[in-house]
Amino acid sequence: MAFQRASGILLHPTSLPSKFGIGDLGETAYQFIEFLSRSGQKLWQVLPLGPTGYGNSPYMSYSAIAGNPYLISPELLEKQYLLKETDWEDIPDFALENVDFEVVIPYKRQLLELAYDRFKRGYEDQDPQNHHDMYLLQEKFKRFCQEESEWLEDYVLFMALHEQNPEITWNKWEPAIAQRQPQALQQKQVELADQIGFHRFLQFIFFDQWLTLKKYANDRQIKIIGDIPIYVSHHSADVWANPDNFSLDPETYEVALMAGVPPDYFSATGQLWGNPVYNWEYLQETEFCWWIDRFRFLNRYVDIIRIDHFRGFEAFWQVPAGEETAINGEWQLAPGTELFNKLNEVMGELPILAEDLGIITPEVEKLRDDFAFPGMRVLMFAFGGGSDNFHLPHNYVRNSVVYTGTHDNDTAVGWWQRASKYEKNLFYRYIVGFATGEPINWVLIRMALASVSVIAILPLQDVLGLDNSARMNVPGTATGNWSWRYSDPNLLNQDLSDRLIEVTQLYSR
Repeated sequence: MAFQRASGILLHPTSLPSKFGIGDLGETAYQFIEFLSRSGQKLWQVLPLGPTGYGNSPYMSYSAIAGNPYLISPELLEKQYLLKETDWEDIPDFALENVDFEVVIPYKRQLLELAYDRFKRGYEDQDPQNHHDMYLLQEKFKRFCQEESEWLEDYVLFMALHEQNPEITWNKWEPAIAQRQPQALQQKQVELADQIGFHRFLQFIFFDQWLTLKKYANDRQIKIIGDIPIYVSHHSADVWANPDNFSLDPETYEVALMAGVPPDYFSATGQLWGNPVYNWEYLQETEFCWWIDRFRFLNRYVDIIRIDHFRGFEAFWQVPAGEETAINGEWQLAPGTELFNKLNEVMGELPILAEDLGIITPEVEKLRDDFAFPGMRVLMFAFGGGSDNFHLPHNYVRNSVVYTGTHDNDTAVGWWQRASKYEKNLFYRYIVGFATGEPINWVLIRMALASVSVIAILPLQDVLGLDNSARMNVPGTATGNWSWRYSDPNLLNQDLSDRLIEVTQLYSR
């Protein structure tokens, strides 16, 4: 699919300011869209929106489809009379520039449980004039549950079972449940009916708030770039409900072959993600129906799909169970061409971006180019080699997406503070002709926007000129990531908008 020349900002919703300790889909999300609009930006890139598990990583989710309930805005629930301002009179003194997940999650959980309780009771303690609104909301909820039942019912039962057994993975649940014996599942559905109902409610509210926000963005000619991780967590509704899709031990359902990447720029021992790799033979036999459903769903909720770890669709790094690093893995071929042909056959040509970083072979490039997916360029990778460096702007092709950095990189300012003398010398030689005297983040922003790449994406941290303390993720570290957020909506002021729109228009974005 041909993309129009444009630029946008990378910001996960958790990074928005909020009195509730974590960014959400409420007022500041709408303010951010207004900032994008007046700054001439056409794209908002988010990370995966699923409910997070270990390490709070959006790439380790309990579901490949469900939404993160902690992104739900309590203030929007107040407008639906499901919460009251008095419900958060005792709000903790949350940190302004990071998310303290251990404090935030239980606090928001109690607000969401209170909203669900009011939803169940149907406004019985409210003014009668609100009853019609409640009736409409409950009817909308019923339609959502019917339309989304194919994935929703597995997910809500999984979450109820997980909360009943929070310390163990699904394959260690009682055998009848782990093996999904129908009678045992029916008994659990009765036993856990209220918890199941609560999780249905959370998904309904999440997607209701998300679609309203997406429409607001689309009405202002801003498209949402969503992220589809190639792998899913072993402890997830997807693996529990579809074990044949994954490389698991047939007796214990433990992960038999783990996903990761070999040693690279980010890590000398590679990255061992722990997710199960796919049983691609079985997926081929089913005509990739699980993958097709996944793309079909995400395509309804975002405008452009970024495929994370795209190279894994040509060949993937698999590591035997029991290994502590990714060093002792091996490459295995994947049927990417067959999958994407089937996807085009069923859904037509989708707007897809390919995250093609890492060890990229001619075969991976061919897979990407055969389907005309734009690949990625990252300016922070550009200055460590010679003039043939793939990430230097003069080597770009139009059908690509340039980033100053990604969620896995340092910020522009942080990178510059740590750059080698060689990198700085090459940088200074390279930027002759660019504006002088500007901070490093704005020099990189200009370089990205001026490039031939059809899309340019700027992390908000770089637009704000923040240092290493604002980094979102350090690959290879399991904890302490994903918590950054900007502290004040007023940071996105008119002066910043004017500066951003000036360079955006200058380079025809």
